[in-house]
Amino acid sequence: NLQDKLTKHGGSKNGKKEGLSGSSFFTWFMVIALLGVWTSVAVVWFELVDYEEVLAKAKDFRYNLSEVLQGKLGIYDADGDGDFDVEDAKVLLGLTKDGSNENIDSLEEVLNILAEESSDWFYGFLSFLYDVLTPFEILEEEESEAADDVDGTSQNEGVQGKKTLINCLLNLLAKKKKKPKLLNKFDKTIKAELDAAEKLRKKGKVEEALRAFEALVNQYPQSPRARYGKAQSEDDLAEKMRSNEMLQQAINTYDEVVSLPNVPSDLIKLSLKREADRQQFLGRMRGSLVTLQKLVQLFPSETSFKNDLGVGYLLIGDNSNAKKVYEEVLSLAPDDGFAKVHYGFILKAENKIAESIPYLQEGLESGDPGTDDGRFYFHLGDALQRMGDKEAYKWYELGYQRGHFASVWQRSLYNVKGLKAQPWWTARETGYTELVKALEKNWKLIRDEGLAVMDKKRSLFLPEDENLREKGDWSQFTLWQQGRKNENACKSVPKTCALLERFPEATGCRRGQIKYSIMHPGTHVWPHTGPTNCRLRMHLGLVIPKEGCRIRCAQENRDWEEGKVLIFDDSFEHEVWQDAESYRLIFIVDVWHPELTAQQRRTLPAI
Repeated sequence: NLQDKLTKHGGSKNGKKEGLSGSSFFTWFMVIALLGVWTSVAVVWFELVDYEEVLAKAKDFRYNLSEVLQGKLGIYDADGDGDFDVEDAKVLLGLTKDGSNENIDSLEEVLNILAEESSDWFYGFLSFLYDVLTPFEILEEEESEAADDVDGTSQNEGVQGKKTLINCLLNLLAKKKKKPKLLNKFDKTIKAELDAAEKLRKKGKVEEALRAFEALVNQYPQSPRARYGKAQSEDDLAEKMRSNEMLQQAINTYDEVVSLPNVPSDLIKLSLKREADRQQFLGRMRGSLVTLQKLVQLFPSETSFKNDLGVGYLLIGDNSNAKKVYEEVLSLAPDDGFAKVHYGFILKAENKIAESIPYLQEGLESGDPGTDDGRFYFHLGDALQRMGDKEAYKWYELGYQRGHFASVWQRSLYNVKGLKAQPWWTARETGYTELVKALEKNWKLIRDEGLAVMDKKRSLFLPEDENLREKGDWSQFTLWQQGRKNENACKSVPKTCALLERFPEATGCRRGQIKYSIMHPGTHVWPHTGPTNCRLRMHLGLVIPKEGCRIRCAQENRDWEEGKVLIFDDSFEHEVWQDAESYRLIFIVDVWHPELTAQQRRTLPAI
């Protein structure tokens, strides 16, 4: 049986030993790993894999258990018998009488010590153990209650111990995958001092950590790891103090790391990536671009840095260079989902609707990091709608399920959670009845000033420039944008602007506009949504043909009337048709969503 096999390879039934030889230590570790897995199912499973071969390989795997390593493990001697053995391991695994799990941290420390002192094969072995243990987790949970009746607490203890070990193995393997090499030869000689400073930083003692790393930098100016620790501490302190000045200091220090001699590649990558990220946070987009270009030059084969560089170009509005970067990435890595969604996004912005769809769709389907973003669901759905493809709503539904949209119909991306959401509103529901009354009472005045501009200063009406039209002629004359008054525009319609000055919910709405909108026959506006749920939109009818003009918001159509206000939430999908014989003129007034607080109205960034 399995226990005989273990004994054959140097173990005793209780796992006790005189000393820690390579094979007996391995047997001890197997016993720990297999506690609670003595079921016949486990034996069968082991026979499905080449268990003998695994043990044979392990026999060749010898730990050089130096006095240092034995000393490190000795401090975990829990039963006071002078050595570290299975009984001590049981305590770490939580296999005490009360099934306590209080020693999980110590167990993880033991595994970390073993891992640090051994070769990469040890990690392979840990992976093997993890694969062995996990299939039985559910099975044993189901069996444990029945086992309690027969064996008391032993089975539960076994399950508890194995779960503890599984968690530790999982954590350790994750660390192995992610753990970059940050120390050069010199920094390894001062590792204890570096670790002490880093421990302060991780405990949140930011000021102490910064002093410790500054002392190390002064003492060892050529130490890249000390310099990086100083940059991280400055970074942490900047966040704590909300200080841009301190953050700039951190950016400078990250840059210094890279200029030192013998800097490990992983440390260069981490430093430059963080430097670029912090530069973007401060709005230094061009500085960030220089940093990202440096990363790409140093590591030309790493497509992730090229992907970041593409984003850097997009952030400064340089779609052309971003497009070249993503074309290069896709030539090197045709299945890179991040590059695909961004390339599709750029094609869509160029109005290459049909071309954009496969890139956006395949990029989202890849599930690659950075692809699960509301903007890509938004633009894929929009592209499909424009091609007349009903699959659009499948992607909107998926975007909603993944938390990017408030609903399938309400797809704005810059939102305040919890605001009342409905497509159509009445004046009373908004609370802005005085504004609505003023607009409806003075509609002819507003109309006449607008018509005068159309007659004498038609050039003030600018064509819609957001690529929302399938066809037709649609122009706008804007009086307020993002809460800022256009003084020159208001000189042409002074009475209208004077009327509006009384209503700060409109003139102060930094997420909206106040404007005239003229739409000529034969115009169709694609289904689209506004950018934010923080505003409501009022349409005052000024010149409305008797038939042929309509607006849909979500699933309900409405018609304009001269002198009457329609109110809707443009964060819901809406669409417009102008199939009349003559032009349609309306006056658009955006207002803050009535549930926003005064503080939110003051502090929300403009859109």
